[in-house]
Amino acid sequence: MSTIDTVVVEINDHFWTYLLIPLVAGAGLYFTLRSRALQFRLLPEMLRVVKERPGNQAGRPRPVSAFGAFTISAAARIGTGNVAGVASAITVGGPGAVFWMWVMAVVGGASSFVESTLAQLYKVRDRGKGGEGTYRGGPAYYMQRGLGRRWLGVLFAVIITLTFGLVFTAVQSNTISTVTAGSLGDGTPGWFAPVAGVALAALLGLAVFGGVRRIASVTQVLVPVMAVVYLLVGLAVVVLNVSEVPRVMADIVGGAFGLREVVGGGIGAAIQQGVRRGMFSNEAGLGSAPNAAAAAETSHPVKQGLVQTLGVFFDTLVVCSMTAFIILSTNPELSGRQGADLTQSALQETLGSWAGHLLTVVVFMLAFSSMIGNYYYGESNIEFITGRRSVMLGYRGLVLAATFLGALGSVSVVWNLADVTMGAMALVNLLAILPLSVIAFRLLDDYLAQRRDGLNPVFTRDRLPGLTGVECWEPAASGARGGEDEPRATTTR
Repeated sequence: MSTIDTVVVEINDHFWTYLLIPLVAGAGLYFTLRSRALQFRLLPEMLRVVKERPGNQAGRPRPVSAFGAFTISAAARIGTGNVAGVASAITVGGPGAVFWMWVMAVVGGASSFVESTLAQLYKVRDRGKGGEGTYRGGPAYYMQRGLGRRWLGVLFAVIITLTFGLVFTAVQSNTISTVTAGSLGDGTPGWFAPVAGVALAALLGLAVFGGVRRIASVTQVLVPVMAVVYLLVGLAVVVLNVSEVPRVMADIVGGAFGLREVVGGGIGAAIQQGVRRGMFSNEAGLGSAPNAAAAAETSHPVKQGLVQTLGVFFDTLVVCSMTAFIILSTNPELSGRQGADLTQSALQETLGSWAGHLLTVVVFMLAFSSMIGNYYYGESNIEFITGRRSVMLGYRGLVLAATFLGALGSVSVVWNLADVTMGAMALVNLLAILPLSVIAFRLLDDYLAQRRDGLNPVFTRDRLPGLTGVECWEPAASGARGGEDEPRATTTR
């Protein structure tokens, strides 16, 4: 088993180092320059749009709001990687890895905008049972409808379903089981593992069999609660160690550019760990968040592009940064530990043993909400491949089985295989959005033109001549062209 693990790690390191990291960074820089750094100049607009609510229409269920889509994607983004992944990055790459995580979030925000805007444009109506009034979309959909390459969409759909729907669900379940066992006993799952597996599978089943609106309602409660609790605890640690903050910032910046790191080769480890963990954390460019972005009811595709860019910033610049400050302000020597136990020991050192138990609760909320978001990504892509209800039921059964089995033991090999499949996801997605980005930027120009006219932007597909493959966004029956008609422009809020 260890030999297999070693081979997978070797393949994975070369794949990410020599192909994927340059591609992700290059694409992000191109999108940033092409959009004139929208992730900075449109930040106030992002905060405005995320609070919008869709208008209710008679005879239709309440659609997923912009904030609902934001929380679905945040549920998958914010997971145990924010607690354990950051600690691992610091252990291997040093404090400088945090700086490169920040850089990856800033650059990746533009990639997230492009992929999520395209997902909204090429979304389709969910005509499945109980799906009226909702939408589905994502990379598989814009690969088929935008590029005319259904085979590419099917390939992506299979990869993301395996990676998020099954493998990552098992990893999150295993994390919950292990951390809880450590809080209650000696850290060995033992008899607790199958009990935890059954309980988690039952809880997840209650959420996923309710459909996308049930998923949105669950995550709208879980995500804010888990974020606030974790950030408050982290803030308490920072306040109690406020005198260490200047040193922590110096270590982060120095570790990213310091002469000692350059001479010792540590800067390479810092860049690699920071970029990889940053991508794993915020998922910008990976093609996962667009599946949630497409589910939202909104008046213009650009709005979800802005919302998901905000999600990248929240995940990395806020949640991951808090973990980094918790660790670096209390454990500057790292003590040879890595993963969640490093974060847990840092909390306990400042706040006491009770903080370790609190982290167990936080990790449960983080991991369980990620399981819900991961399930939805798989569901959306199964719908792309086939509409057969029996296939969807089979997928749900596999998800619950993965939840149970994941709680039973170590999944180190599965983690490393997941790194490869996530890399494959990013590769396929980036190769698709690079040529399609011209459409996303045309949509951005349309959106900003309406905002300059004082309108709440509304898009209809006739606003972009020559646009094909779009199912939704019909022109208004009255012939109004989006923002040119004031009542139409303010119908969806």
